[in-house]
Amino acid sequence: MKHRRGRVVEVDDLDDFDRRLDAGALDLAGWRCRSLDLRDRGSRLRSCRVAGAVFLGCRFADGVEADIEARGAVVFPTLPDVPLSTYRGDLYTASELYGDGDYPESPDARAYAWTQSGLGPDGLLAATLHDHAIDRALARWLSGRSVVGVMGGHALARGTDGYGDAARLGRLLGGRHVVATGGGPGAMEAANLGARLAGAGDDDVAHVLAAVAQVPDYRGDVDAWARAGLRALQHLPTTDTLGVPTWHYGHEPSNVFASAIAKYVRNAVREAVLLDICDAGIVFLPGAAGTVQEVFQDGCENYYADPASVAPMVLVGRRYWTEELPVWPLLERLARDRAMSGHVHLVDTVTEAVGVVGG
Repeated sequence: MKHRRGRVVEVDDLDDFDRRLDAGALDLAGWRCRSLDLRDRGSRLRSCRVAGAVFLGCRFADGVEADIEARGAVVFPTLPDVPLSTYRGDLYTASELYGDGDYPESPDARAYAWTQSGLGPDGLLAATLHDHAIDRALARWLSGRSVVGVMGGHALARGTDGYGDAARLGRLLGGRHVVATGGGPGAMEAANLGARLAGAGDDDVAHVLAAVAQVPDYRGDVDAWARAGLRALQHLPTTDTLGVPTWHYGHEPSNVFASAIAKYVRNAVREAVLLDICDAGIVFLPGAAGTVQEVFQDGCENYYADPASVAPMVLVGRRYWTEELPVWPLLERLARDRAMSGHVHLVDTVTEAVGVVGG
């Protein structure tokens, strides 16, 4: 797929590369070719002017890379011993992350092990390049979409009332917005699941919730947990929904219900991106330290934002947010006399939350 920005031509697909050359392109200045297998395109590259072209993680036949570099192209090679595609052109899917075998051998698990191994200079460079590629792919995926965030705790088990409420919230919001979550288990999974089923009937939704509840938690058997989710979605209409997880919390596997997964190596980058993309607002379900961090990080953004940029913040659960974790009094006080004051809400039900952000 191609995307233009000024004189830059993004080429992430070999068919697109061939189409452009077949149409008569001879000057590749400004091209950015990512992760293309060009081993059979050596003669075509030799016939082109390549000065000013950039090749990121592409593969070449013997001698071709040296030839195009000598003629002015810039080549960024694939870094060795890195289990991530540092120049990828699109977001992940659950099937890609989980693969076909057992979870410990999956691409997701191997990437997590790599991030925990103590990254040297090459590893840190690879992580930065990977996260930049995810930034770019996410921006493309989000184009033209309205996004509402749902944040909440990872410990919420399938089959509980709280899980059902989070799924209902995602379903109500998913008919109008893209629902984005942190991409993990618990409330995040439930909201992604509900959003996936925004176009399904009530009986189908009840069937899916009952099916996944047979494996209530990922602990002990990630494979069974993931397979139960993937089976439950078969033959059902689904809606796009987004997960933005991180390998920083890789011990909590990504949920399988996000149709697109923007998984980052660096959690600080992931947190900033996740909050920034939620232009339609964020609903905060009960959670612990991670959710509290997101409440105040989003609150800080809204505190300093110009009035036109403030988005709704909705905390669900009066007792929870005023007694168990009394975040609300401080957030309300921060909002006083600021542009965000009319955009901070405390409600008791997910139905009320949908009424605030619009579903």
